[in-house]
Amino acid sequence: MTNRVALITGGDKGIGRAIGLALAADGWRVALCYRSGPEEAEATGAALRAKGTEALALPCDVSDPEACAALVAEVQSRWGRLDALVNCAGPYHRVPLLEETVAGWHEMFDNNLHPVFYLGQLVAPIMAEQKWGRILTFGMANADRMVAQPMVTGHYIAKSALLILTRTLAKVLGSSGVTVNSISPGFIDSGSAPAEELQKMVKNIPAGYVGELADVVSAALYLLSDEARYVNGANLQLSGGWGI
Repeated sequence: MTNRVALITGGDKGIGRAIGLALAADGWRVALCYRSGPEEAEATGAALRAKGTEALALPCDVSDPEACAALVAEVQSRWGRLDALVNCAGPYHRVPLLEETVAGWHEMFDNNLHPVFYLGQLVAPIMAEQKWGRILTFGMANADRMVAQPMVTGHYIAKSALLILTRTLAKVLGSSGVTVNSISPGFIDSGSAPAEELQKMVKNIPAGYVGELADVVSAALYLLSDEARYVNGANLQLSGGWGI
């Protein structure tokens, strides 16, 4: 996979960072984008380069379609290709539905769903011309069940809609050598949730433990590989059996 290029949104920390480091170790060049925290992003960029590859840490608000266009253009200008788009940016907040604000409601869609549409449209022609590409989205375990979620309603709806967008992109791009798949994590110790909160959920996870970043990375590497060429439009539940 040497010389392949990956663009990872939200790649400065958590799942995005872990995937970036694994790709860099395999010889990929990696561009990560971040919205805040330049020090953390630059530290991740340095860690990527320490793997012996090229890396970029680029500020970008992926809720802005013009910023997305500039981001893709910069990566393509720098390396002349784009082989994988990994959509890891996906903030959430917990608030009772009837107390949610209009701004908070829009934020869930502007940052979880819309960027995949913007970036998907931008990278699709690049990957189709190469006749090879991988787009990976991140959903939410059991979002396809469409059950009530009073505390994370907007986030849950955005992740449910993301599955439809993922499958549609997969169908549209399937004949071009481009695959589009989703990973839907359950409880993963990625640094985004308090450890005590995660441990409270262990009793509900058939596997008996909270997932680690390595669990997500191994799944992502497979879906981004040549070996997964016939996997398209899939949604991989990564939850240790939680919710089944």
